[in-house]
Amino acid sequence: MRKSEAKELIKQARDAWDAEEWLRAGELYERVLAHFPDLKASAAWWYDAALAHKFLRNWAKAYELGREAAARSPRGEGDPAYWNLGIAATIQRDWATARDAWSGFGIELPDGEGQIDARLGYACVRLDTGGEREVVWIERLCPTRGRVVSVPVTGGRRYGEIVVHDGEPKGERVVEGVSCPVFDELLLFEESELPTLEVTVAAGEKADLEALLELFTGHGFGAEPASSVRMLCACCSEGTHEQERAVGAGTQQVSLAAPEEEARRLLERWAGETAIGRSWSGLGAVG
Repeated sequence: MRKSEAKELIKQARDAWDAEEWLRAGELYERVLAHFPDLKASAAWWYDAALAHKFLRNWAKAYELGREAAARSPRGEGDPAYWNLGIAATIQRDWATARDAWSGFGIELPDGEGQIDARLGYACVRLDTGGEREVVWIERLCPTRGRVVSVPVTGGRRYGEIVVHDGEPKGERVVEGVSCPVFDELLLFEESELPTLEVTVAAGEKADLEALLELFTGHGFGAEPASSVRMLCACCSEGTHEQERAVGAGTQQVSLAAPEEEARRLLERWAGETAIGRSWSGLGAVG
């Protein structure tokens, strides 16, 4: 291939990119890279080819091309080639490559081998299941994976599942003055076996409902009062919102993530801890 022909193909690739024709853009970049893998400009072409396949959710291809892009990128300077490789390698479960990619980006993780299960704080993820979108809280296990610690109201999603999310925040939630990013989900990485239940509870005081939530979370389960769920349009969801767990007295629905018999046992325990002011009814599975 002559350089003049390569120049024309790169132009076509960029035009396809602008038109969001990701597959065509990726294929055109690859045609050029087969002949010119190591030109000064090639690192950007490898990166764009890998990114095109990331947009297509073709993770095997994004991983393959991403390794080439990262190999031609400076280490420790926050180069996005390493971040995208970290995502693709995580999804491919190539933990050695993922660890090296995060290091190449400039992130320090605890020493170790195999699956990364660090504790990196909390963030939010916007779940997307066939058009339904819901923002939930996660405990971050690595730069791109998190365990869901909310009880989702979206059908088919569960407390405790592990998701892979993108690296670019799309909105933020502010809790007691602390800002937490909202990331878009890329895929469900590991399912949860905990079913979602609903129950109607009556709490005489705010502390009664707080005690119920703490009882379930203390046993590794989830509990989410209906009063803490806010409905936002897609545009507003990507903005900045103050977030609080609205816990109050009275009667309301609570979503639970626990085996039904275990949930029943904990509810009985909670109600029996005081003589008056606590009761529950209508425990049942959702969906």
